[in-house]
Amino acid sequence: MEALGDKKGVLKSIIKQLHQGASIEEVREKAKEILKDLTPAEIAEVEQELVKEGISREEIQKLCDIHLEIFKEAVEKKAISLPEWHPLYILMEEHKILLEFAEKLNKAANENDAERVDKIVHHLKEAEKHYLREENVLFPYIEKHGITEPPAIMWMEHDKIREMKKKIYEFAEKKDFERLKEMAIALQKMLSSHFYKENNVLFPTALKVMDEEEWKDIRQQFDEIGYCCFTPPVKKIEYEEKPCEEKEGVINFETGSLSKEELEAMLNTLPVDITFVDKDDTVRYFSQSKDRIFVRTKAIIGRKVQNCHPGKSVHIVNKILEEFKKGNRDKAEFWLDMNGRKIYIRYFAVRKNGEYIGTIEVTQDITDIKKIEGEKRLLDWE
Repeated sequence: MEALGDKKGVLKSIIKQLHQGASIEEVREKAKEILKDLTPAEIAEVEQELVKEGISREEIQKLCDIHLEIFKEAVEKKAISLPEWHPLYILMEEHKILLEFAEKLNKAANENDAERVDKIVHHLKEAEKHYLREENVLFPYIEKHGITEPPAIMWMEHDKIREMKKKIYEFAEKKDFERLKEMAIALQKMLSSHFYKENNVLFPTALKVMDEEEWKDIRQQFDEIGYCCFTPPVKKIEYEEKPCEEKEGVINFETGSLSKEELEAMLNTLPVDITFVDKDDTVRYFSQSKDRIFVRTKAIIGRKVQNCHPGKSVHIVNKILEEFKKGNRDKAEFWLDMNGRKIYIRYFAVRKNGEYIGTIEVTQDITDIKKIEGEKRLLDWE
């Protein structure tokens, strides 16, 4: 039997041959022989190595369908079984339902059934949470184990699915059933291929590298993002509160940690002026942004906020704070013109577990924001 390293080497060679234009028939038998003992994790590792060797993610993604056609028999022998609470179980159940929606969309479009099309479109829009859970929870956890390329390729496919769905929504709105049929077939094919790769390569790879505690963390974060309207009932599990590791000079938050220097620099970089007043109406903090709109000096720290306003407006300040403390209001906002600029001033009640702990004032120059039209996406940046 060939050593694992040799098998991976031959597998890389086969994928490179496909990349260079070899037909599936030319490499099928050799691939089957090599793959019968390889795990999905090892297949994913080969893909990652190929990207490092210069084959682009786009090329790997194009080749995935071809080499998975060859590898299908091998990976299907390694089907996974999971408990109902498991994040991957939930995702795989959603995969089945989404494939059914694509099939039903094709049928509804063929029958020019606008009502059924609209219902399916609603479900396809709801499916966004499925992809968000993968991209924002599952993929980062996989990447922590050094597996970066397979999730990146899957995310690329998510974006392609999103583009296809946008066209479906457009054709559905116009009741263009002919083009809708074409897109429904294309979506069905895309989802079938994509879900197959996730179910049989990415997910088994993730199972190999992650322990149960990580899966419980993932599940908790899945719950925070939420589920689709069509997701089968999700089995509840109990979560344990994990104490944050204390490090000198580091401030721990529920969603991460920062050094004092990082936190202060971040707050001062925000394109807004921030002032915090505690529950006793005492000014405790203000940011030092580059282009501060209203003057703030360190002399106001420890001062009652009422003394920071002219007498004629103190009664309004008190009224806002009173409403915040009673829980009647959470926000107060004002805007004014100053030196040819539009200034937007907002006050927000700050609460912890429902209890009022202070007020934050956020002041922003929105002159240029008001001029924004159309779209400028990340890929448009220069």
